[in-house]
Parts: sequence; structure tokens; C-alpha cells
Amino acid sequence: MEQYEPDRLSPVVAAAMRRSLRNGRAAMTRRSLMRASAGGALALGGLATLSGCGIPAAGKTTGGVSADDHSAKEKVVNFSNWPEYIDVDDSEKHHPTLDAFRKRTGISVKYTEDINDNDEFFGKIQPQLAAGQDTGRDLIVLTDWLAARMIRLGYVQKLDSSNLPHAYANLSEQFRSPDWDPGRAYSYVWQGISTVIAYNKKALDGVEVKSISDLLDNPKLKGRVGFLTEMRDSVGMTMLDMGKDPGKFTADDYDAVIARLQKAVDKGQIRRFTGNDYTSDLTKGDFAACVAWGGDIVQLQADNPDVGYVIPDSGYMTSTDNMLIPNKARHKTNAERLIDYYYELEPAAELAAYINYVSPVAGVVPYLAKIDKSAAKNPLIVPDKAMQAKSHAFRSLSAKEETAFQQKFAKLTGA
Repeated sequence: MEQYEPDRLSPVVAAAMRRSLRNGRAAMTRRSLMRASAGGALALGGLATLSGCGIPAAGKTTGGVSADDHSAKEKVVNFSNWPEYIDVDDSEKHHPTLDAFRKRTGISVKYTEDINDNDEFFGKIQPQLAAGQDTGRDLIVLTDWLAARMIRLGYVQKLDSSNLPHAYANLSEQFRSPDWDPGRAYSYVWQGISTVIAYNKKALDGVEVKSISDLLDNPKLKGRVGFLTEMRDSVGMTMLDMGKDPGKFTADDYDAVIARLQKAVDKGQIRRFTGNDYTSDLTKGDFAACVAWGGDIVQLQADNPDVGYVIPDSGYMTSTDNMLIPNKARHKTNAERLIDYYYELEPAAELAAYINYVSPVAGVVPYLAKIDKSAAKNPLIVPDKAMQAKSHAFRSLSAKEETAFQQKFAKLTGA
């Protein structure tokens, strides 16, 4: 079990907090809103220069550029992402990394923050994709389970690895080959999301929290425990605590987890299941401990020294938000160049320093340290090898499983 206390307020987080206060709102992450940079020179050469890296290439395509790709004549990328999920300058009108990309490549990025919920966004674009039509978007960012569905349905394009030399070389081992996209043939990670146990030291009042078992079974925490409404996180963390692998579990394993959580609900151990509003309960001390997202904890610690977190010995859950190119996108090659740009070390560092989620880019630490030494040492932003070894991903589900499992979890949470 690893336990962490907050360091001093880092300069980058402090700047973000000041911007938030000027706007009259609390600092908000991409997960908060879901629930209610200058780069280095492009490397010359392609995959041949990287063949010794030992990293499997993303899906290789054959032949020339698709007739649907207008990248050569239209220097633009239409990029849809979640709110508050990219670097901004002090005016909050410009994105430094996107500006640097445009200046270097001549490709303008039309950046739209129009993804507020995975299912809602899927419902918006699915009719066009099913009809074989252009969605008007060249690059989208979706959470892993929906990315898996998009790939399964044939709604996204296979990536051309010759356009992705930095992504091919620098993708972290932790994220390299999910079961829903082996070898990253269709997707690359935008940011990783660590699910941990968070606590309020003052509210704990000396009670030790090391594991999910402590949250579910310690009578001293009765009525002061929170779990997440995100099924994969709450079930996955509990499954690990029970000695089961979230990447290989059976339907019986899943039912055993639901039964254990239901027991904690029935006896009043769990106060409630929450979206991102757990952050308020945690900072006020209404939750003594809860299941939480690492990116939120980085920001909460900047404002509240009583907030800490624990990595259980049993491990923790990792999920990802992923960049994909929809079918019929007009600017596939331009989109691939933008994906690759965010795997260069300097843009990756600038992005990580600003949004505080897990960087998927190996080798980013020295570049991040130039911006923010505290962030570079924070395992919630850059997990070391020991922490990476404790990470587990929830296996992909069939359509039938997804429906059945979500129904059982919804009954548990009262949704």
C-alpha cells in the first residue's frame, strides 16, 4: 500500500486556480464537467529510424491516401474534445499547443468542446456514421469503452503508422495494447485516468485507510464512504480487493462484487454513489474516504492540505480517453499529424502540466520538470514503473454484457 500526502502548491496548478477564481468558479477537470505549448521540431524520417524501439507499430495501412482525404488541399483539422481538457493561456482565448502546431505545420485546428457525455455524443454522431456520412469531425476523444464500441461497429478509420513516428516511439508501455485495440491500430491515448482511494485526513481522525475493504467494512467509517457512479471504476476497484482480475473476470465474479457492494449499501456503510460531486463531499469532510479520480485529487490537494490518496496493495484501475478518426473524415492525414504532435515530448509536457491527468507519453518527465518540478514528481500525472505495475484495465464487454452489467449496477446505485 502506497500513501501520499500533498506537496506544496505547484506553480502551474496555482496559476490554474487563479484563473478559476477570476472566473468565479472552482477549478474543473474534464471529469467534473462530464458528470453534471510550444513543441519541438518534427523528426525527419519515419518508422525505419524507430525500428529498434521494441514498440509495436500501430495499424499499418497499405496503398495511397484515401479519396475521402482532402488534407493536401485543405490545411485544417476539425477536433472535438471535452470541456477544460486542453491547455489555455491566461486570456482563456488561445490554446498554446494548438497555436504552435499551426505555426509549424500551416494546419489550422478548429477546436470544439462539444463532448459532454460519451453516450450523448455517440447518439449525436451515430446516425451519420451508420449512414456512411461525414460527421464534420476529423478527430474525436472518447473514453475507452465507447472507443471499443466504435471500433467494433466499424465507425473509425485505421491509422497509418507512417504518419505517427512519435506516437509509435513514445506511447507508454502501460497503454500500448488494450484488448479492444491491440497494437493501437485505431486509437491513441489522449490522457490516462487513474482511479484511487482518496481521503480527508481531518475527517478520518486517526482511522487508517489502506484498502477498499476498509471502506466497505470498517464501522468507524459508516455513512462516510463514497463510491463512483462510473461502473467500471467502482466495480473494478472492488474486484481487485477481492483478488479478481478486472481484465479477465466472469459473470459470476461480477455478481459477487455487486453483492458485496449491496451489503455495504444495506448496512449504511456507503453514504452514496456520486459523479464528480464527490469532490465537495471530500473537501468538506462529509466523506472521510471515497473512490476518486487522480486528476481531481491533484487539483483538490492544491487547495486543501487535508486531502490525500492511497494506492491499495491490490492495485488500482486505469482507463483512457482516446483520439480516433471517424469514417469519412475529410482530413485524416492532418488529424494523424495532430495525434503525432501530442506525442512529442514538449507538447506532451505542456498538456500534462496544465490538465493534471496521466500523460501517456514515455520520456516526458524531464520536459515536464522544466515547467513544473512538482508535477514531474507526481505519480498521478507520471506514474513510475512500480505504480504502472499495479494498474489494471477493465476488460471490454460484449453488447449483451454491457447491458446486463449496467442494469445490475444501476439497481445497486438507485440510478
